Amino acid sequence: MATAPNKRKCAVIGCGNVGASIAYTYTMSGLFSEMVLIDLNRAKAEGEAMDLSHGLPFLSPMKIYAGGYADLTDAFLIIIAAGANQKEGETRLQLLSTNLKIFASIVRQIKQYTTSAILLVVTNPVDVLTYYTMRVSGYPPEKVIGSGTVLDTARLKQLLGNYLSVDSRNIHAFIIGEHGDSELAVWSSANISGIDLDDYFRITGACNDNECLQDMFADVRDAAYRIIAGKGATYYAIAQAVMRITQSILRDENTVMPVSTLLHGEYGISDVCLGVPAVVGVTGVKRVLEIPLDENELQKLRKSAQTVKQELADCHASFV
Repeated sequence: MATAPNKRKCAVIGCGNVGASIAYTYTMSGLFSEMVLIDLNRAKAEGEAMDLSHGLPFLSPMKIYAGGYADLTDAFLIIIAAGANQKEGETRLQLLSTNLKIFASIVRQIKQYTTSAILLVVTNPVDVLTYYTMRVSGYPPEKVIGSGTVLDTARLKQLLGNYLSVDSRNIHAFIIGEHGDSELAVWSSANISGIDLDDYFRITGACNDNECLQDMFADVRDAAYRIIAGKGATYYAIAQAVMRITQSILRDENTVMPVSTLLHGEYGISDVCLGVPAVVGVTGVKRVLEIPLDENELQKLRKSAQTVKQELADCHASFV
């Protein structure tokens, strides 16, 4: 008989910079009472668990330990953050060959011990690996979620907020598509607390042409490359993005966010995982929202889907 998932238990697979940062945000959040850390390097997982545990006297009680895949049987949420790091000058899609091999082992071991958890994929290229995880695990699509363009969207809001001197939480705009070079900004429906972005520009005299928007989007798209050039890896902001997705799942908030999920004909796209606005709650992705796009945005989204589909086609032999 299958073990019922414990909503207060999570697992983080991969204890590199990203996985460790996610584990830290979970320790600080108070959302979970048990967290298991899994890494091919057992000593690394043990060291992270020990270090995190030493801060618990200042926080909510929590059991944090290094474990193995057998510890996943009653986990409610499993974060997959294992994989090779993106190197300077390397695109996310160039990571694919290496990380598919890593995921092949991980996903099959997860499947061996649980089919009830929600799987949240963070490793890049996240859209391809989300699709791969769904296919190999046999999990229903709504329970396999990629971090998608949640972080890219946050970067856009932060840059817009700085540019306009407005609280970024009042900015409503999306980056959608591949979490990578073919992503796009949805300017046509962007607004500041309900004020259309173009109208806000007109009222304030900001951004008299599209060049500032193009520059801003380029800053968002290329942000990871600049961070990697400066410090070697990105991990703080993605950990916060994962935390926000987790909050919506655990609290059944039904938050709309552009996670990577399987499309079933939305936007004229099927059989690929992309970052698109979706309602996220306790059962995973509850529904995909087909937001209005202008013709140029729609074509860019479909082109982005083709980019990811080509990567899926190139790695088809791995889907066994």
